[in-house]
Amino acid sequence: MLKKIVFGSGIIVALTLLWSHAWAEGYDHKITVKKMTFEWKVVNNNLDIKLSASTKGWVAIGFNPISRMKDANIILAYVKKGKVKAADHFGVSDTKHSKDSKLGGEKDITGLSGVEENGITTVSFTIPLDSGDSKDKPVLVDSDTTIILAYGAGRDSFRSKHAYRTTLTVNLKTGAYK
Repeated sequence: MLKKIVFGSGIIVALTLLWSHAWAEGYDHKITVKKMTFEWKVVNNNLDIKLSASTKGWVAIGFNPISRMKDANIILAYVKKGKVKAADHFGVSDTKHSKDSKLGGEKDITGLSGVEENGITTVSFTIPLDSGDSKDKPVLVDSDTTIILAYGAGRDSFRSKHAYRTTLTVNLKTGAYK
């Protein structure tokens, strides 16, 4: 009887450890640059994204600009008083972006969640790889994708300028970047 209890307890502990490890990982790839982290996982026709930065302001990611921010699909998000707000924007020029919905596109963000703790803002969300939206170019997984990562200086407003911005070339399938 004691052997069965010990064996059963061992299985429960092992399964708990496996589950907690799998849950904690959650994403297949991770890139950290300066004080910002981008994690992601491709799930069917969607891209699950987690952004984290050392800021009390917004965090953002942009996909496939042709020049700086021009023509990029840009997702911005912040956490204020425990509530997450996100916006789906399109790069209308090298230095300006506007809501997709104002330009005839749609907000294609689902599964939004986030937290702001100890001066770090973390948000998670899902976007389709190909939304069919006129303001979103398809995100190709098997080839290099130009990605913009940015965060604001500490103000919960999408109108505030970025305190940090970088552009990377990322293969979303392998996680390789430059």
